[in-house]
Amino acid sequence: MERVISGIAASSGIGIGPVFSLSDLTGSARTAGDVRSETAALSFAVKKAALEVAELAAAQEGEAAEILGFQVAMLEDEALAEEAFALIETGAAADHAWNKAMAVEIDGYQSSDDDYFRARAADLADIRDRVLAALFGVEASRSLPQGSIIVAEDLKPSQFLSADWTGGGAIVLGQGSPSSHVAMLARARTVPMVVGIGEAWRSLSGPLVVDGSAGLVTVKPSDETVLEAKAKSGDKARQRREAEKQILEPSVTKDGTLIKVMVNVAALSDLEGLNVEAVDGVGLTRTEFLVEQALHDENAQTADYAALLQWAGQKPVTIRTFDAGGDKPVKGYTVDGESNPFLGLRGVRLSLMHKDVFKIQLRAILRASVHGNAKIMLPMVTSPADLEIARELLHACRDEFIAGGVPHTLPQLGIMVEVPAVALSPDMFDAAFYSIGSNDLTQYATAAGRDNAASAKWADVTHPGVLAMIAHVARHGVATGKEVSLCGDAGGDPAVIGQLLRAGVRAVSVAPGLVAMAKAAIRAVDLSAREEAA
Repeated sequence: MERVISGIAASSGIGIGPVFSLSDLTGSARTAGDVRSETAALSFAVKKAALEVAELAAAQEGEAAEILGFQVAMLEDEALAEEAFALIETGAAADHAWNKAMAVEIDGYQSSDDDYFRARAADLADIRDRVLAALFGVEASRSLPQGSIIVAEDLKPSQFLSADWTGGGAIVLGQGSPSSHVAMLARARTVPMVVGIGEAWRSLSGPLVVDGSAGLVTVKPSDETVLEAKAKSGDKARQRREAEKQILEPSVTKDGTLIKVMVNVAALSDLEGLNVEAVDGVGLTRTEFLVEQALHDENAQTADYAALLQWAGQKPVTIRTFDAGGDKPVKGYTVDGESNPFLGLRGVRLSLMHKDVFKIQLRAILRASVHGNAKIMLPMVTSPADLEIARELLHACRDEFIAGGVPHTLPQLGIMVEVPAVALSPDMFDAAFYSIGSNDLTQYATAAGRDNAASAKWADVTHPGVLAMIAHVARHGVATGKEVSLCGDAGGDPAVIGQLLRAGVRAVSVAPGLVAMAKAAIRAVDLSAREEAA
């Protein structure tokens, strides 16, 4: 009998296929040996898991590499297994000791008031399961059949990255969040995903139809439902193919309004296969992923920025300065133990605390700027002083280069608008341009954490209050002649692009894989209809 389960939409698209349920090894048990052998077994398993994750991380770039890098760092931290080794000393088997110690760690993360720590609980569970797999002598994750619907309580990042999604498939999770790491990876690879269906995941069987856009899972669908789903999936595929045919055409609304479409970049590999003529430049460079391993290496940063600028030709490349903190901790740089990292030291606040590191980045951008049209964008700006102090540092770097005869150019300096207080008072900031970070602006304006599944339904960029702030910034841009763009996820969502344009947005920056569909959605908007109604 067909039935429909409602969850939370996490990644759009339609998935049709058989259930492939992922179980874990946490309920298994092995016979304990002596203390020495059990200690050796756990030590070997932890090292094996660290090597496996490091190998997987080496094959990734950008955000995926950062996620796995966190796991490697945790596995290499001797403190992680201390409690487990102590339990082995009391006679416990290695697997029991590891399970018990990790249960305490995971529970601590899951019960935290901090959204970031709750989101990291999945990474700790991933670590737990990899070590258990090594202890039991099995593969860390079973081969995930192409075209299957992966069903689990939660999915680990390394499991997702180990799977081959080229043959289709989808994900259904009992827990999870639309802002989780796995959801982010699913959207980047256009894998349909529904999360938050609760305990129902345990009893799913037979074929499923997963609607990642509506957040619906149809169990044992009728032939008619399958045909409708295939038709819907086929329509979306055709729409994408048609959009790809026009990807090089300008994005102009029905009434003739030209809208700029730029691209977000987290790694140089993001640009592979993307024709520079398809976009109006790079609207956001996530340098916290691009150059995280080169924080203190000016030459390496210069080379990465120069490569971006050379790809873009003379089209603008907006380089956001290091945006660490919140859900992006960096060991030795961000502050540990903050009660709420999203409202703490992040973005430019941290940059101004680490001026030596900040100047390295500013110098690298200045040097690379001779290769193209660079712009510098400051994240998490809250007060005019944030901008002015950063400007002083930028000019100080420029003066050093002039004195030393170092080739460079001085880019425009702009800010991200992601703090409601800034969105309501853009006239206070003497910025060359403004870029609205819709993800954080929505989070802060609606008091709905990005990594909290329970509050996901309130984090709505189309909330009248959020749109009013976007419109206010857009009007300021028109009045001052300064560009206002939007670089958050909303800019690439065809379902909300019309509302953003009606709020006054005239430039968006989207993920590389969303460029064609975003341009197609823009062409379907008629802004004159609204003006006539007014």
